[in-house]
Amino acid sequence: MSLRTLLLSFIGIKPAIETSALSSRWRYVWTSMPYLNFSSNDFRSLPEFSKFVTHVLSARNNQTEVYSVNLAFRGKVSQVFVRRILDYALSHNVQQLKITCLSGKKMEFPLSLFNSPSLKHLTLIWNNYGDAILTPSTWELPNLVTLKIYDFTLNADDTDKCLDLFPNCANLKSLTLRHCRLGGLNGFNICHPGLSSLTLNSIGYDGCSRVNVVTPQLKYLTIRHWQGVLLISAPNLSSLHHKDNYGLYEFFADFLCLKKVDICVSYISKDKEYAHTIVRLLQQIHSVEFLTLSLETIEVCWYWSLMLSFSNFYIFTYA
Repeated sequence: MSLRTLLLSFIGIKPAIETSALSSRWRYVWTSMPYLNFSSNDFRSLPEFSKFVTHVLSARNNQTEVYSVNLAFRGKVSQVFVRRILDYALSHNVQQLKITCLSGKKMEFPLSLFNSPSLKHLTLIWNNYGDAILTPSTWELPNLVTLKIYDFTLNADDTDKCLDLFPNCANLKSLTLRHCRLGGLNGFNICHPGLSSLTLNSIGYDGCSRVNVVTPQLKYLTIRHWQGVLLISAPNLSSLHHKDNYGLYEFFADFLCLKKVDICVSYISKDKEYAHTIVRLLQQIHSVEFLTLSLETIEVCWYWSLMLSFSNFYIFTYA
């Protein structure tokens, strides 16, 4: 990669093309940029944006691979438009792909496009999970390492079975699901032998409230605003962050490697079963080295006069 190409990679594709007017040396530099950043915010209308993207893809140097694509759009675009960009990116061995919809418009995402041996990092962000539907069992991403999905509805082809989530992503190391809805599922499994980081944040469900997590190499687990049933087997877990979870979850492994736990409850619940859930979790993590509890967490336990005993804590703090 030339120095000029590297410099252009730090700005958007539109200003990069404008540099071609500087001199003859800059005229075609943008055609070899490995980083493609498209945003509809730079244009007055979607048709103008679509025309620009078509021009860029047709004029680009096809001998140069694409390392990263960042697509952000506002309004209702066609599947043909998204398909054109993804086809180009995947055919040029893209490694990083980020797609952001800036406004909620109903659309079924063209998932069949997510079949790539080169893709390593994928981020999908929508505005409204009721308007964007994913069927992740169709994906073939054998080298995917990082996956982040925000504001989507995850559906299964067969609602009578418990879905294995992203089964064809064998090298997945980090998974984040945020503000997603589990639609029409009979439950799903997160079973990835190499997964080391998992974040479940504000997950809703429609017919599905059970998630089984079997991750023998999981190190970092974050659960926020959980309301369903979560069964977890993660014997090598070293860090747990728990915040405002009102569902039921249970760990099926001894925490031999657990170093740090952060439990935060924002308000005092008078639900006795919920208090028991907190106490059971504290009993399971009795050997943790660093424990942080919110004041509300302590008050929940004291509200029901539950006696807690802690031993082997090296540091005990409350937030």
